[in-house]
Amino acid sequence: MSTTALFLILIALALGGVGGYFLRNKLLEMKVKSAEDEAQRIMKEAEREAERIKKETILEAKETIYKEKASVEEEIAQKRKELEKAEIRLIQKEEHLEKRQHQMEEKEQELKSLADRLKNLEKELANQEAQLKERMEEATKRLEFVAQLTREEAKEELIRMMEKEAKKDAYELIKKIEDGAKEEADRKAKAIIAQAIQRYAAEEVTEHTVSVVPLPSDEMKGRIIGREGRNIRAFESATGVDLIIDDTPEAVVLSCHDPVRREIARRALEKLVKDGRIHPARIEEVVNKVSRELETAMKEEAEAAAFELGIHNLHPELIKLLGRLKYRTSYTQNMLAHSKEVAYFCSIMGAELGLNVPLLKRTGLLHDIGKA
Repeated sequence: MSTTALFLILIALALGGVGGYFLRNKLLEMKVKSAEDEAQRIMKEAEREAERIKKETILEAKETIYKEKASVEEEIAQKRKELEKAEIRLIQKEEHLEKRQHQMEEKEQELKSLADRLKNLEKELANQEAQLKERMEEATKRLEFVAQLTREEAKEELIRMMEKEAKKDAYELIKKIEDGAKEEADRKAKAIIAQAIQRYAAEEVTEHTVSVVPLPSDEMKGRIIGREGRNIRAFESATGVDLIIDDTPEAVVLSCHDPVRREIARRALEKLVKDGRIHPARIEEVVNKVSRELETAMKEEAEAAAFELGIHNLHPELIKLLGRLKYRTSYTQNMLAHSKEVAYFCSIMGAELGLNVPLLKRTGLLHDIGKA
């Protein structure tokens, strides 16, 4: 091999080595650049993913806070409603207690007046006994005087005494008739006043002839009305009660002068609303069931009241009417409770006066039976 050829080979090898070196460096730079680009891409994707997760987390947190806030506000509103209802009930109870206290004070005053009257009668009886004793002593003295007279003188004295006694008896009889007339006039006046009070009480009761039934939502009003009003007509026909659906939120009104029918309608409507199935057949079924339940409940209430007072052998029709007083009010007072109170007071006063206590109890319990 010539020197020139060897030299060319060496030059070629040197150039190849230098070219390979530069080529390897270039490839390495390209790999580094690619790795850096990939790293930047991954970081950008990671940032985007982190931003997305951050936004979703914030959105979920806001939604959770909103739901919790709405729940708390709803709970606060519900508690506020319950508190308002409790306040109304408390005010009504306070008014009822004040009326009861006033009635008790009036009854205590009546008992006091009765006791004073008894004391006056006792004093009057004692005075009459003293007068009778005095008259007997006077008659004895006159007899002793007459014993010393002649027949004619004794006859004249007897006539004079009889004339005097007759005048006195006539005066007492006239006074008794006058007192009786005054008492009769007073009794009639009281009867007229009592009749006026009863009429006024009846007018007061007519103002309380409605019941309000709460609803879970206003949507329930449409279900109560039914298609073309079928449900509401079926309900009013089955109960005999007017069902009033107006703009009052979440409530309907039942209107009827018969408190028992109104109570049946109220219970039946509450059952229908709770059950959710409202159609004519179901309405008739529930109304019949509630009617039977209420009849049984009224009978049990009346029997319990009679048993508590020791009154037995009441006629079944009287038991039925007495039970209806459970749902009758007068001056906001329950009539059955009022009748029991009257029976108790009658028994107490009757015992003090030595009268027929069982009869007075029965009279007191049944004194308002006509209002059933």
